[in-house]
Amino acid sequence: MVMASALLLTSCGDGEVAPGPDAAPDKELVSPEPAPPAPGNVAPEAPAQKAPVAPAVEAKPRASESKETKEADGAAAAADVISPEKKQMEEGKPVAVGKEVATLGGGCFWCTEAVIERLEGVTDVVSGYMGGHVEHPTYEQICTKTTGHAEVIEVTFDPKIISFEEILDVFWQAHDPTTLNQQGADKGPQYRSVIFYHSPEQRNIAMQSMKKLNESGVYPDPAVTEISEAAKFWVAEEYHQNYYVQNKDTNPYCRVVISPKLKKLGME
Repeated sequence: MVMASALLLTSCGDGEVAPGPDAAPDKELVSPEPAPPAPGNVAPEAPAQKAPVAPAVEAKPRASESKETKEADGAAAAADVISPEKKQMEEGKPVAVGKEVATLGGGCFWCTEAVIERLEGVTDVVSGYMGGHVEHPTYEQICTKTTGHAEVIEVTFDPKIISFEEILDVFWQAHDPTTLNQQGADKGPQYRSVIFYHSPEQRNIAMQSMKKLNESGVYPDPAVTEISEAAKFWVAEEYHQNYYVQNKDTNPYCRVVISPKLKKLGME
């Protein structure tokens, strides 16, 4: 299990640490959010991928290598069709005896999923959406920034092996909780830092954990993480699940952003 004291601070959506040498990319590198396809239109053919950018201290990934590649890779799979498996997950599967569930948002769920699923005691991680007002939201709808949802991961874990507090210790270090609605080049309310608690006990632990973080002085600014009661969890499209493992050798975003993050955390 990765201990919090051994971890380094990183932020999702950029190629470097924030705060410190891994600061978010310059503003001029941020591309506009992709617009959702018009109803009834066939998903556009995925554009050719750009050549990957080598991860270097001064070579920062362009936003086009993250957001545009995300759209290209998932366009064909993003049809508004709910599979029986996805419907069953959204209707809620019972939590196994002796296990607990945590729901966290820390920017792009590709990044948070890749980090948290590597913790000993975590038995399942599912990417999805929570906190909005639209039924069965699609990724294209989320990208419009109008649904109120955050990109989150639903984490099933064994509390006998890893506690909710220990998961939060890693969560704080896997993203920058002091930036409002932004993680590096990923900007918008869907990328907000958020903890959705599933019990009064989880709420108290989350509040105390954030208080401890602020008092530690690890960040120069206080955390702006939202702590809210868990709402309906909508499972994201299939191509978002286990994304890093499935695409780490082909998607520049994985090579430039996620892989360096995992190496900094001693997870790869």
